[in-house]
Formats: sequence, C-alpha cells, structure tokens
Amino acid sequence: MTSRRSLPRLAAAVLGVSLALSAVPAATADPRLPAAPTVSEQQVMPHLRALQRIADRNGGNRAHGTKGYAESVAYVKRALDRAGFRTKLVPFTHDGATGNSLIADWPGGDPDHVLMTGAHLDSVKEGPGINDNGSGSAAVLATALQVAKTGLKPERHLRFAWWGAEEPGLIGSAQYVRKLSAAERRRIDVYLNFDQAGSRNTRQWLVIHDDEHGETEAQQAFEAWFAERSIPTFDIGVGGSDHESFGNAGIPSSGFSTGISDCIHEACDDLSNVDPNTERTSTEAIVGVLWKLAATTPRH
Repeated sequence: MTSRRSLPRLAAAVLGVSLALSAVPAATADPRLPAAPTVSEQQVMPHLRALQRIADRNGGNRAHGTKGYAESVAYVKRALDRAGFRTKLVPFTHDGATGNSLIADWPGGDPDHVLMTGAHLDSVKEGPGINDNGSGSAAVLATALQVAKTGLKPERHLRFAWWGAEEPGLIGSAQYVRKLSAAERRRIDVYLNFDQAGSRNTRQWLVIHDDEHGETEAQQAFEAWFAERSIPTFDIGVGGSDHESFGNAGIPSSGFSTGISDCIHEACDDLSNVDPNTERTSTEAIVGVLWKLAATTPRH
C-alpha cells in the first residue's frame, strides 16, 4: 500500500463498496488444461518468513534504496530462475537511490494476449512490511511457482511482476508502464494486483472493479471463485496501489486486497500481522482465477 497520504484514496474507494457475487465471465476455456492446484500454507508462508528474516538483518525494513529491498528482490529472483522463468530486473531511480522491479515471463502462450500479475515488494522504512506487502508478493510468487510445478501450458502469455518503490508513490510500476510502447500496452489483456493479501480479521475480500476500462472478465472470475466458497466480496475502484499505474495508461486491471490491516506502515507489520489461513485463501484465489484466465483468450 502506498504512503499514508494515499490511504484516503483507498478509504474513499472502500466507501463505494457493494456486495458482489457475480457470474463467471463469458469466455471459451480449453478443456485440455488441468484444474487449478490447491495451495497449502506450507507453500506460501515460508516466503513470508524469508522476507521477515531479510528485514531483521537489515535494520528492520525492506524499503526502496536499502539492502533489505535488494535482498528481497534477489530472493524472489532466485526462486523464479530455478523454476524456469525468464527474469529481468527493470532499474529506476527515485529520491537519489537506484532500485529494481522484477519481471518474470513464463515461456509460451500467445504474446499478443498477456495476462500480467503483480504485487509491490518494498516496505516502508518504519517496518518490515510483511502484510504490506510481503503477503501479496508471497502469494504471487507461490502462484508463479505453481505454474512451473504443474508445467502449465496457457493460452495467454503469463507475466509476473514485483514492483519497487510502491510506498513512496508507485514509482517502479509507473516507470515500467511508461516505458512500454503503445503496442506493448495493447498486448496486456489485464493486470492483476494484490496488496495486503493476509490481513487478520478479514471478513470479505475487496475486489477491484475497473469500470473505466470495462474490465469484467477477471473481476467476475474472482467474485465467482469466492462465491463458490461462500466468501463475501465487496467491489472497490482502481487506486491506491500499482494497478493505478496501469489504469493511468489505459490498461484494464483487477485483483484484490483483504483491506487495511491491524498494523500498517509500522514496526508491528511483521509475521504476527499476517493470518496464515487468509494468506492461503488469497493465494488459492489467485491460482484459481489465473488458471481460468490462462485457459481463455478474449472474444473479439
């Protein structure tokens, strides 16, 4: 989640929520693709513990421009490289410090139909950022590793991202989108963003509705996934995290958050600020929807 001055934007979006249990999107699935795998806590929580250890040995945080952030990127990159992803670092400079976002492409799929999934990896300087947003980063990493483990052969091209310097103002994602050509932007069917995926005391998942760009496929898929499990959802607009960078460039977005956690932007945003079952549920939702969208291409 972005810095405190951005929190009112999220609060304003949440004020406009409405209960959303929608139908599945109209698209043609490929029956040859396997069903989405289940995810256990043991497949996602070790990533959060690793990020906590990185923060602990680097002054208690993983903020932009620090060794803690650089080690966080290195940790995620190593896991993806071992799994067979094509990874690249996308450098940027902010406030006198150089940082990197991490992009990982899974080989295969239609390059003209990119399904992109991401989360910000940095924390604020005041704390380790384990829920905000180690939880989203770990959920996206666990999802990517499931893609590799199952050898998924998607119809769409799958791309994953871990953004730097989200907290001081969406810097990494904005720089990435700004450098895309017009053709590259058009190839991204939808960007899925996950910020605070493991908040304690979660009663509903806040699903991003991008009405401005008419995105319904991913939003409906998330709501259908939760509805099938009798989990309430509320809809929120675009803003407050890295999907805003994509929206500003005309790229449709969706995703979700579990809402502002008990501790945000403080030292107490550590492992104890994450509910393992909520984190697992969030990861399973990402996996389930990604598998569904990966098996389709939009109708024209």
